[in-house]
Amino acid sequence: MIDAYIGIGANLGDAQESVRQAIDRLSGLPKTRLVRQSSLFRTAPIDAGGDDYVNAVACVQTQLDAHELLAQLQAIENEFGRERPYVNAPRTLDLDILLYGNRQIDSASLTVPHPRLTQRAFALIPLLQIDPLIAIPGKGAAHLFAPAVAGQAISKIAG
Repeated sequence: MIDAYIGIGANLGDAQESVRQAIDRLSGLPKTRLVRQSSLFRTAPIDAGGDDYVNAVACVQTQLDAHELLAQLQAIENEFGRERPYVNAPRTLDLDILLYGNRQIDSASLTVPHPRLTQRAFALIPLLQIDPLIAIPGKGAAHLFAPAVAGQAISKIAG
């Protein structure tokens, strides 16, 4: 089993409910179990317009390889009506593999650790909430990047 950390976000429709349902769906993935999840957080869009986002991070233990996990996450996104009309478009649901064990992956369809993990409070802060001592492969302790995102507005909205 590999510990994988999944970033979850939405800003269209009932974003809080979409994020909650997505977390529930993660527990139903094949060869996968939900281990823990962060609180829900509200964040302003970065490099985009639209409503505020609801974000969370979940940790799953999985026997799926990283690309199989990505395919499962994209299937969930599609079920929630995810469209990709342009980069950083508002979304009904966004599921990203932030970390996949201690592996570094750079393929045409997947980059892990997520390339902007250390630059985005909406991913880094919920990740640190569920694992304050986590290390980012190739970069070091995740908490060392928190000061760099301190200027990004993020507020806890639910447990």
